[in-house]
Amino acid sequence: MSAVNSFDSLALKPALLSNLAEIGYTEMTLVQVRALPPVLAGRDVLARAKTGSGKTAAFGLGLLNQLDAASFRVQALVLCPTRELADQVAREIRRLAQAVANIKIMTLCGGMPIRAQNASLQHSPHIIVGTPGRVLKHLGKGTVDLTGLRTLVLDEADRMLDMGFMDELDAILASVPEDRQTLLFSATYPDAIASMSGRVQHDPISIDVTDDEQPALIEQYWCPVTREDRNDVLLRALKAWGGGLNLVFCNTKIDCAEAARYLQSKGILAVALHGDLDQPQRTQVLVRFANRSASVLVATDVAARGLDVDDVEAVFNYELPAQPEVYVHRIGRTARAGKEGVAVSLVEPREMRRLMEIEALLPDGALREQRIPGANRKTDILSVAMTTIQISGGRKNKLRPGDLLGALTAEGAVPGDAVGSIDLFDTVSYVAVRNAQAKRAVQQLSSRPIKGRRYRARILR
Repeated sequence: MSAVNSFDSLALKPALLSNLAEIGYTEMTLVQVRALPPVLAGRDVLARAKTGSGKTAAFGLGLLNQLDAASFRVQALVLCPTRELADQVAREIRRLAQAVANIKIMTLCGGMPIRAQNASLQHSPHIIVGTPGRVLKHLGKGTVDLTGLRTLVLDEADRMLDMGFMDELDAILASVPEDRQTLLFSATYPDAIASMSGRVQHDPISIDVTDDEQPALIEQYWCPVTREDRNDVLLRALKAWGGGLNLVFCNTKIDCAEAARYLQSKGILAVALHGDLDQPQRTQVLVRFANRSASVLVATDVAARGLDVDDVEAVFNYELPAQPEVYVHRIGRTARAGKEGVAVSLVEPREMRRLMEIEALLPDGALREQRIPGANRKTDILSVAMTTIQISGGRKNKLRPGDLLGALTAEGAVPGDAVGSIDLFDTVSYVAVRNAQAKRAVQQLSSRPIKGRRYRARILR
């Protein structure tokens, strides 16, 4: 490992450095190498980096390093375009901060009860991660005070502009100190980003790591379809090119729900993510997909923004997006960390103009027409090995992953190697177990007290 790529080369607090080693962060990514020194020096930074590049740690370590844990006021605000991205960013910052005592990190997003957020805000958090609309609502109610803010982060700023958040951002900016550090991260650099930077940043250091990043190893195909056979072609394409985790993108929530229902009717464990779901439903969908108890996630672009799931093997475009840049965002969910992936687009004759606009963005020959190969793969390629169990208690009940693992494996009831991901939220938890152990796991979790209390457990379907 090069010394320049080591976190030890940075002027980080000892607790942060020791925690990085504990969680397995041994070498910086490219965006961290270039962004962290100026971020730690207090400079404004304008960074262009793709999703999955490690940018959350690039700004998260910076704001944690200058945090004063003894001062109970909002010192950092991270704005994200969606609830899902805000949740993921908050979880990552908590991981980075877990060795630092008494740090309070809070998410403020729509879709969650505002009364509960008001109660939590009575004891001011050090860091708020949220969406512009909900943060602005709290500012208007006087439940959030940003006068002591040191660092403002605009994450995936291009998507916030695409989603029409400029008015909310302007209103929030009017409530934060002029003397602050502003970090702006974006996957693309439309003119509007340069204009935003000019208005909200002071002499920023510009960083662009997209050209230097290893090109994604994505095989890109398109298949002709008609309106009538689109679902059938999707199913055949999934069986031909799909893997353990597959993303299907739709342009509307109606198509999203319809495509998921069709796949479910054919025995595929597919889940849908769209704007009609409430927050608990969205959480369940994302957990089931991430822990591999569903093999296909069918999503709209807005609902999936910020989704960061490792090892997605294939991306399918149920229909082409209206903007060619969105196609690049979609297929970038596969082939991460040097792995290979596949992107397959279903194209009606009326979509040929969109196809040509997308091809103009790509290297010559990158996107090829392809007939769907015959059934020459194992038929169980889309099957799942894990089942998700929901437990009626979470972080507010002082539960920890080790508590759930201990309850499952007590007296040899469930083998430890049959337990997968354990995800804890405020009032609910989820654990993935191998299918053969699911019923036994539910019995074990329901019948045994955990920290002196019994909880309900059920299998998610």
